Amino acid sequence: MTDVDCRLLGFDAGFQPTERKTLLLTGATRGIGHATAKLFSEAGWRIISCARQPFNEKRCPWNSGPDDHIQVDLSNHRMLPRAIAEVKKRLAGAPLHALINNAGVSPKGQNGARLTSLTTSLETWMKVFHLNMVAPILLAQGFFDELRAASGSVVNVTSIAGSRVHPFAGSAYATSKAALASLTREMAHDYAPHGIRVNAIAPGEIKTDMLSPETEARLLPSIPLRRFGTAEEVAKVLFFLCSDAASYVTGTEVPINGGQHL
Repeated sequence: MTDVDCRLLGFDAGFQPTERKTLLLTGATRGIGHATAKLFSEAGWRIISCARQPFNEKRCPWNSGPDDHIQVDLSNHRMLPRAIAEVKKRLAGAPLHALINNAGVSPKGQNGARLTSLTTSLETWMKVFHLNMVAPILLAQGFFDELRAASGSVVNVTSIAGSRVHPFAGSAYATSKAALASLTREMAHDYAPHGIRVNAIAPGEIKTDMLSPETEARLLPSIPLRRFGTAEEVAKVLFFLCSDAASYVTGTEVPINGGQHL
């Protein structure tokens, strides 16, 4: 990122922030979450991360990583009060400038088969909705005071699957992401009087470890840019939405899919 880019996003030259800001990021250990944590860290932000996996210092080389990482399964709503309390302990009364709800789950059937509305168990429905939709609203509620103190930003990660039937993403995942998009609008309306912006991004096909060769072969022709996106490209949009450059942007869902939605 150039010095011009930094100034546009409210930073001084040299890619250092005028004040150190804090990001709470869920699902930070791989893919989009990992790229996001790396980008924000390089911009001088403090990263507090939540994930099911322990912190990996070799893969996640951002400052204070182990000290600011909370290992928790957010799909278990009973664990959320403890996770919120742990984050508050680390904040120690300081404001929270951004919350990115990136953690999500898209379960598959045997041999990677798509789980439809006919084949998804009740247990799977509950697990998917608890992580993909319930956790974001409970985290935002839990850190309302800290976000308000910072005039902060909440960004929910939805999906292109939330607006169409996807050949690989299952019914529970798709409907949970559609619900999260609707929730984003509701939150934007409710949080705006308190100076908190709430937006969403809807990634399409992003090249991560979870992308199979079959997915690439089947979906690439439907993308006008004729390529898959990268996690780093998604992270840059998240960075914009959490920056002062997006200070008048709220209640929107930004598609990041190379024109696949056209």
